[in-house]
Amino acid sequence: MAAPKNQLRVGRVLKAHGLKGALKLELYTDDPDGRFVPGATFTLQVPEHSQWHRKTITVREFRWMNQSPVVFFEDIDDRNDAETLVRAILWVDEDETASSEPDAWYDHQLVGLEAVRDGEVVGTVARVEHLPAQDLLIVAVGEREVMVPFVSEIVPEVDVEAGRVVLTPPLGLFEDLADEAE
Repeated sequence: MAAPKNQLRVGRVLKAHGLKGALKLELYTDDPDGRFVPGATFTLQVPEHSQWHRKTITVREFRWMNQSPVVFFEDIDDRNDAETLVRAILWVDEDETASSEPDAWYDHQLVGLEAVRDGEVVGTVARVEHLPAQDLLIVAVGEREVMVPFVSEIVPEVDVEAGRVVLTPPLGLFEDLADEAE
């Protein structure tokens, strides 16, 4: 049996919008106009008691209303139907070829990679934090975590196949941990 495909969370339904089945979304994708095209199908994450549990849903129309993303799904024709989807999380199967950017990774590809500095493993990537100015790699170093700016000057190499990221951090980013360990 083949391993299940990785899934990516791309949105969450916030609330019904209007009377014709529209739903406002919270987006977790940087390409909503590309993800929410007519015919796109999403797996729903809802409570087990929901009528939508273990079901998928298909986009009929996507548009922007007052800078808010709004989606219409097939078979959701009025506000009552739309209300049944509030708080649902929308997932898609990961498409490894979706990104044409050579330096773009999904968070799940980075989490668990060894963080290597000067040829030595200093920790493991625990998670990725997405901030307005830049992303941060949160590196677990023993019981502590170090926030490493995810920029090419400090993280010049990411090798998912080899299971590592190479770090060239400024002085002081990891040194205080070494001093405390002594």
